[in-house]
Amino acid sequence: MDSKSRGHTGGVSMKHLTLLLLTFQNSALILIMHYSRVMPPVGGHRYFTSTAVLLNEVIKLGISLTMALGETSKTMSASTPATTLFAELFGQIFTGDSWKLAVPAMLYTLQNSLQYIAVGNLDAATFQVTYQLKILATAFFSVILLKRDISLRKWLSLVLLMVGVVVVQIPGTETIPTMKELREGHTGWHLPRSMEELRDSGSVAAGQLLSKRSATYEGIEEDFKMHNPQLNASVGLAAAIFACVLSGLAGVYFEKVLKESGTHVSVWVRNVQLSFYSLFPALFIGVMFKDGADISKYGFLVGYNWVVWTAVAFQAVGGVIVSLVVNYADNIAKNFATSISIIISLLVSVIFFDFKITLTYVVGTAIVLGATYLYTIPDNLRPSKISSAQYEKSTLRADGSYFDVEKTNMARLETPRVQGLTSSRPTTPTFERRHGQTKSAELRFTKRDE
Repeated sequence: MDSKSRGHTGGVSMKHLTLLLLTFQNSALILIMHYSRVMPPVGGHRYFTSTAVLLNEVIKLGISLTMALGETSKTMSASTPATTLFAELFGQIFTGDSWKLAVPAMLYTLQNSLQYIAVGNLDAATFQVTYQLKILATAFFSVILLKRDISLRKWLSLVLLMVGVVVVQIPGTETIPTMKELREGHTGWHLPRSMEELRDSGSVAAGQLLSKRSATYEGIEEDFKMHNPQLNASVGLAAAIFACVLSGLAGVYFEKVLKESGTHVSVWVRNVQLSFYSLFPALFIGVMFKDGADISKYGFLVGYNWVVWTAVAFQAVGGVIVSLVVNYADNIAKNFATSISIIISLLVSVIFFDFKITLTYVVGTAIVLGATYLYTIPDNLRPSKISSAQYEKSTLRADGSYFDVEKTNMARLETPRVQGLTSSRPTTPTFERRHGQTKSAELRFTKRDE
């Protein structure tokens, strides 16, 4: 078993635990983010996404700083003063090349802002599938910035990925109920049977959608849009694609900085650097420049409730979970967790958000999942050949054997039958068998001579 997956927590391997966390986080984050943008506004106002992005970076900075501080303390004695510990951590964070992470930090911040726009205009299931285009963006920038070679199979999988996303975006055909179905009630439409019922239904709907205002119709349109946000698929798709491009560019640029860096810095310190430099665009561009006037008028936390706070927290811990998955699992397992999260998002969207499953969505999702798996599988699945010829001699040794013991550098096995060590050739005897045969032959010849 790989050393990465040897850790256990409560009887569960760290590999499976981190994959379960990633699956749950991917599904829950998108679903909660989507609901936070379409739910009834809290106190008559929706929360500002710029404040959510800033709080996300603050929480992520706190988590990463705590982990980096604990990691640094392990390298020092218990009697080390706190000032020395913080000074050491400060020196690791603000190294000579740390300023280079300001570029991917700004890209990640803009990506998070676009995610809120995308999930606010697309259903969660469609966004999950569309967001897999980040694989294409990552491959594209890897070729340009890292000069990485991509096999023909991977290029084919990227083409299939684009085809699958396009198929998902094709609107499904919705049949119009016939008069017979309307009369017999074989439809989801509800038709009032009298003018009184129609009047009552209209009064209830108006009371739910509109706020109390003056006797005029001023502000009715704003009330309706506030309580019933209309999803704009074009805006959501554009935001999702742009977010995928920024995600791929930021990830590849971050990898390039790590490869060109001459100093060894831990993952947690790098996360601290990213979160620290992300605070500046999130604060100055998002909070102050974009929504500064409205925030000063209505407040920083206007529109917040437990749903919004949950979305912010889930987005903050997402980076931590990904770091754990990279440490304990491989890319195929990570891709499998992402695929499961897409299916979970689909089922939850059908149950709670009245998402209609169409044939085009099923076909497109299947193509995307297949293309993602095809891209992430290793190029060479066959293990390298193991030859035992280098350990054998072409002529017999003085003791009658032809096995070169000196080249093996192996201690004698205590339980050879249990451990079952054999060479790669079925007909080649093992060292233990040859050793046993030699000893038994010596005993027979000794007894015969006696």
